[in-house]
Amino acid sequence: MSGTDTGTAGGERLRRWRMVLGGGEADGTGCALTGRDAAMDAALGALYGGGGEAGSRRTSGARSAGLGGSAPNVARWLGDIRTYFPSSVVQVMQRDAIERLGLAALLLEPEMLEAVEPDVHLVGTLLSLNKAMPETTKETARAVVRKVVEQLEKKLAARTRATLTGALDRSARISRPRHHDIDWDRTIRANLKNYLPEYRTVVPERLIGYGRAAQSVKKEVILCIDQSGSMAASVVYASVFGAVLASMRSIATRLVVFDTAVVDLTDQLDDPVDVLFGTQLGGGTDINRALAYCQSKITRPVDTVVVLISDLYEGGIRNEMLKRVAAMKAAGVEFVTLLALSDEGAPAYDREHAAALAALGAPAFACTPDLFPEVMAAALEKRPLPTP
Repeated sequence: MSGTDTGTAGGERLRRWRMVLGGGEADGTGCALTGRDAAMDAALGALYGGGGEAGSRRTSGARSAGLGGSAPNVARWLGDIRTYFPSSVVQVMQRDAIERLGLAALLLEPEMLEAVEPDVHLVGTLLSLNKAMPETTKETARAVVRKVVEQLEKKLAARTRATLTGALDRSARISRPRHHDIDWDRTIRANLKNYLPEYRTVVPERLIGYGRAAQSVKKEVILCIDQSGSMAASVVYASVFGAVLASMRSIATRLVVFDTAVVDLTDQLDDPVDVLFGTQLGGGTDINRALAYCQSKITRPVDTVVVLISDLYEGGIRNEMLKRVAAMKAAGVEFVTLLALSDEGAPAYDREHAAALAALGAPAFACTPDLFPEVMAAALEKRPLPTP
């Protein structure tokens, strides 16, 4: 690699410390960077330093470049970081640039969108800009969102379907099956205590089988999603999972998004991109109104799972919200509260409301996309949820 003397372990350590500390008199290394090292340092300095122009190629001195508000500079910088850093690092730097330097407005330009690395956080930012997005940008934005959605579906769909199909099969097992519906493996295991050595056989006192209507709707799932600005990543993942659930014949899936208003996007579940562009991130929160709508759509409480995805900062009527949850649970509904559905770590949430829900037997917890299929499987089978 080009740069200062890297022929010795000491030289390589010095070079690495110089990259970390960012240069200038205070870093104490006295090490100058050249070539690729200098270019990487300039790209980092454009975001985490200050002053200067993005993409400048400074070979010595403090890390002092900057992105400013110029679209050409930002576009060049986006190209640079994709050249020098792996995709996971690029996504973090893009997010930092949007949050730290207020560059969201530049994403309304198609040429800028073509230069970025698509990820869940970028999709959330685009959705929050949806109303301000000019028609010339919308087609490019949809292409970016679709690319992320397709990547998530490829990653999550197969495991989700397999996990939930197994849960549905187990929940459909019956104790008086017809002969061709008997699950012989489980029946034999359940009756091993009835083994007769003299006859070398098991007496099946209890038969275990599967329900006959394998392709009929067995469960109903309602995803109720808070679309306030802090829930952006959760909205993206929930929309993808909603589309996956809707593709399973044995689950009737409804997807509802809310802020202070409630929007039912069930008829768009065949395309999660349409679902996402049907949301409007930001605004207030009225969980009570959203749950009232969901409650009105429940026809088979014992076979229904309601998943509320929200940070629980309620702007509506708190006591009414809790009464609705209690009423649904009393009717036999499985109620799940997810404070977040994302990989972003521990979310901020209303702890008082979370405690109140837990007291009703509906614990609230954050859930990663990888854990979500297991959570849904447990809810469908009415067994304890695998809380992290």
